Amino acid sequence: YLEDGDIVSIKNNSIEIINQAGEIANREFVEINVSEDETNKGSYNHFMEKEIHEHPQAVGETFRQFIDHDKRIIAVDNVDLNFSEISKIYFVACGTAYYSCLVAKYYFEQYARISVECDMASEFRYRDPVLDSKALCIFVSQSGETADTKAALNYCKKAKIKTLSIVNVRNSSIARESDYCLYTKAGVEVGVASTKAFTAQLAVLLSMAIHCGTINKKISLNENKQMCKEIMQAPKLIEDAIKRSYQLRETAKSIIGAKGVMYLGRGTAFPLALEGALKFKEISYIHAEGYPAGEMKHGPLALIEKDLPVVCIVPPGPLFHKTISNVQEVIARGGRILMITDDSSLQSESDNIWQVFRLPNVHKSIESIVYSIQIHMLAYYTAVELGNDVDQPRNLAKSVTVE
Repeated sequence: YLEDGDIVSIKNNSIEIINQAGEIANREFVEINVSEDETNKGSYNHFMEKEIHEHPQAVGETFRQFIDHDKRIIAVDNVDLNFSEISKIYFVACGTAYYSCLVAKYYFEQYARISVECDMASEFRYRDPVLDSKALCIFVSQSGETADTKAALNYCKKAKIKTLSIVNVRNSSIARESDYCLYTKAGVEVGVASTKAFTAQLAVLLSMAIHCGTINKKISLNENKQMCKEIMQAPKLIEDAIKRSYQLRETAKSIIGAKGVMYLGRGTAFPLALEGALKFKEISYIHAEGYPAGEMKHGPLALIEKDLPVVCIVPPGPLFHKTISNVQEVIARGGRILMITDDSSLQSESDNIWQVFRLPNVHKSIESIVYSIQIHMLAYYTAVELGNDVDQPRNLAKSVTVE
């Protein structure tokens, strides 16, 4: 592994590493095994399409490492960390990983009753945060090399705060430098627009929240067992969601001429709205914004005009009718609603809605994971219709290793 400032000279049969001081350095060499299947598209047109279809495996493999099959519960025994001593959690990440942290805020506060703060890594150090000495700082990064996230990690280590990373790449810089590390099992992700890594991150974060809640006696062992049972169904439900997503191809043809697209959601659906808008803008090059549906009257409603596509993520639950009320506000002003919900929502709620896409009924704990499929597929199909380079969108890189 190279260190910052190392220069490597590669000649015919030799490799020489020079450190920042200009001295020859010895570094550990580690062989990384990657199968050929992981680095080619196979029968798919794009890596992003392939990686969306790999959601079930990525989520299933990630969850599996936290399932105690004897007790049939979720247990995060992979790290020697006493979660009962944690007073607060700080999540730090960038881009899609940051949105997974926003979902995790709901997980941890609901299931573990632990106070949570979420920060964008690029902002974290510069606000001079007041850190609780009994807190845990969790850093989420697909590559494990994200520059801003790595810098935030070093900031917390200097402050002597416990650090834990969630990464997809074994032995990456962030993984090695954290006190503790948990891995997503998403496999190689080639497409710049992260998809399966996002749902795998949610799987790790949900497992941690359930485990913390059980340790802190905020959820019972029976509740843990019930959620474990639901979680084991996740891969099958994701496969169902993927099969249903093919109807989005025609929808994509209807929105490629739009000046912009708005995404709305409440609760955990709000971070999904942000994630959907990010995916859409980064590969379609059409402006997209995500908002909490309840904030429409505080400004975003001014953007609604005739035929503006508005993607509303509306899972069942206590916020369903409130979100439908926001949907009607958009319809009254000429917006076209594309509603993502499940099979249980009433057909009568769909009156005057442009299109409704239904997903299988799922337990609330895995809702965000299953609903991610449609927002990723909508972005993918739109970019394909526009003829864009789906896997390598302009001006972007897979791993952001500079500030």
